[in-house]
Amino acid sequence: MGSHRRTAPSSGPERGTALALGLLSVAATALGAVPATAAPQEDTRAEVDRLHHEAEKATEAYNAADERADALRREIADAQDAIARKQQRVNTMREALGSLAGSQYRSGGLDPALALLLSEDPEDYLRKASVLDRIGVHRTAELKRLRGTLRSLSQDRAEAAKRLGALERSRKAAATHKRTVEKKLAEARRMLAALPAGERAAWDRASRSGRTDLLGPGGAPASGRAAAAVAAARSALGRPYVWGANGPAGFDCSGLTQWAYAQAGVALPRTSQAQRYAGRQVPLSEARPGDLVLYRSDASHVAMYMGDGQVIHAPYPGAPVRYDPVGMMPVSSVTRV
Repeated sequence: MGSHRRTAPSSGPERGTALALGLLSVAATALGAVPATAAPQEDTRAEVDRLHHEAEKATEAYNAADERADALRREIADAQDAIARKQQRVNTMREALGSLAGSQYRSGGLDPALALLLSEDPEDYLRKASVLDRIGVHRTAELKRLRGTLRSLSQDRAEAAKRLGALERSRKAAATHKRTVEKKLAEARRMLAALPAGERAAWDRASRSGRTDLLGPGGAPASGRAAAAVAAARSALGRPYVWGANGPAGFDCSGLTQWAYAQAGVALPRTSQAQRYAGRQVPLSEARPGDLVLYRSDASHVAMYMGDGQVIHAPYPGAPVRYDPVGMMPVSSVTRV
C-alpha cells in the first residue's frame, strides 16, 4: 500500500530562502493590515462629520423655506380677508346702482324735452328732472368708486396669486431640502453603525472635544433676557435632536436657541444664519452666558454660551441637547442678543 505522507521538507539554502520569503510575506500582510483598517475608519469618521455638516446646512435651508412658507400663508390669509371685504363693498355698490337704475326706469325713460311737452304739469316735471339730475350725479360718483374698487380688487387677486405661486415654490424647496437632509443623515447613521463600538466611541469623544481655554469664565449674563434664555436652555438638556424642530419636545440647533430666547420674550429668527445678525457682534474673548456662538464660515451651527468655556447646543441626530466645549468646531462669530 502506498504511503500518503508528504515528503519531508528539504533543508539547505532553498528551505531558508522559502522560509524568509514566507516570514516577509506574513510581516507585510500584518503591517499592511493597519492602514487597511485604520485609514478607512478615519475616512469614515471624516465622512460622517462631512455628512452631518451638509445635513445641518440643508436643515437650515429647510428652516428658511419653511419660515418663508409660514409668512406667505399669513400674507395670503390677510390678502384673502381684504379681497372678501372689497368684494362685499362691490356687491353693495352694485346693489345700490341697481336700485337707482330701477328707480329711473320706473320713472320713465322718455326724452326729457318730449316728457316736458307731454307733461300736464311742467313744474312737476322740472322737480322730477332736478331729482333725476341729482341721482345721475350720485350714480356717476358711485360708478367711479365701483370701478376703483374693482381695479383694486383685481390687483389684490393678482398679488394673492403671486403669493400662492411663491408659497408653492417655497413648499417644493422645503421638500427638496428635507429629502437632502434625510438622505445624508441616513448615510451618516449607516456609516456609524458599520464602525466597531470602540471607533464609534472615539468619534463621539472627538466630536465633543475642543479647547475650553479660548476665553475666561464669562461672568454673568449681559441682560435679564439673556439670563432667562440661559435658564431655558438648561431646562432643555437631555431633550432629543429633532431636525426642523424648535421645541419644546425636541430641537435642532437654531430651534433650541430660538425657543430659549422665546421663553425670555425675545423673538429670534428661525435659522442660524439669520440669528448671527440678531444682535451685536462681540469678540469670542468677551463672550458671556446667553451669547450665541456661531460655527463654521457659513454659520450653519449655533450654540449658546454658558460660561467656563462651555456651550449648550443640539448637536446632531442621536445626540441630545448637551454641554460641549466652546471650541468643539471653528467659531465664526459671537452675537449678543
